[in-house]
Amino acid sequence: MSPLPPIVAVVGATASGKSDLALDLAERLGGEIVNTDAMAVYRGMDVGTAKPPVAERRGIEHHLVDHLDVNEPLTVAQFQQDARRVIADLRLRVVVPVLVGGSALYTRAVLDRFEFPGTDEAVRRRLESELAEVGAPTLHERLAEVDPVAAGNILVDNGRRIVRALEVVEITGRPFSATLPVLEYADPLSVQIGVDIDRPTLDERIERRVEGMFDAGFVAEVERLLAAGLREGRTAASAIGYREVAAYLDGRLTLDEARERTVVATRRFARRQDSWFRKDPRVTWVPYDDPQRVERALAAVGPWARG
Repeated sequence: MSPLPPIVAVVGATASGKSDLALDLAERLGGEIVNTDAMAVYRGMDVGTAKPPVAERRGIEHHLVDHLDVNEPLTVAQFQQDARRVIADLRLRVVVPVLVGGSALYTRAVLDRFEFPGTDEAVRRRLESELAEVGAPTLHERLAEVDPVAAGNILVDNGRRIVRALEVVEITGRPFSATLPVLEYADPLSVQIGVDIDRPTLDERIERRVEGMFDAGFVAEVERLLAAGLREGRTAASAIGYREVAAYLDGRLTLDEARERTVVATRRFARRQDSWFRKDPRVTWVPYDDPQRVERALAAVGPWARG
């Protein structure tokens, strides 16, 4: 058995039960949690990200949670550096890093061989100005002309990702899709456990989660974060739910419309998450409602789980 522990990632759609399974595995493996959700890194983004309260973390250390203020940007490249540094430290202490979070690209950036092209601030600023002027759908159409593969993998309303893709195409002369990770682990001692859940159940869970968010003071949370600079945060401002509630607070949506749009956007996001991970043959899937799901996940981890 390797002297270094494996890297275990729990993946799947939002609201599928990843957090509970990750905590179960961390308890059984003597591990700690490494957050891979792009929005849970932000302080104060609690209700809308379903961030587990400290009291529900079972005394297990959580890393890269409450890591930044909402007005600070976060790139995939920076997250890769931060997460890999945390993971290396845990493994040197013979602690199993258990990755969990809803951002598929962030998980892949940490696990896989993934090199990042540079950036050009002048190009980025110009494209961001165009985004503000003409909107994300128009830039998405432009991206579809120069890199249809990338356009097919980026939501039409994800302006930040569209701008990044166009920037890479312009400064490298290569498709943005060519810079995406390949299915090759940076460290072979990596394991992915997927939470398998049927779509009707997931849709119902998402609706209940969103209802619970609004009942738990989500509007007040967004109001506080807007005062703290949420609109200036290039990353945080794009979070599902937060942008819809901001539109409600601006008077552009009713509360019911904001709630319903959050449900629809979350369901769409969950489908894309599931599609992303289903394409990865390395994922071991365990049913969300299987009483033996922890044991099945541990079997996939292999010798380290058996001590």
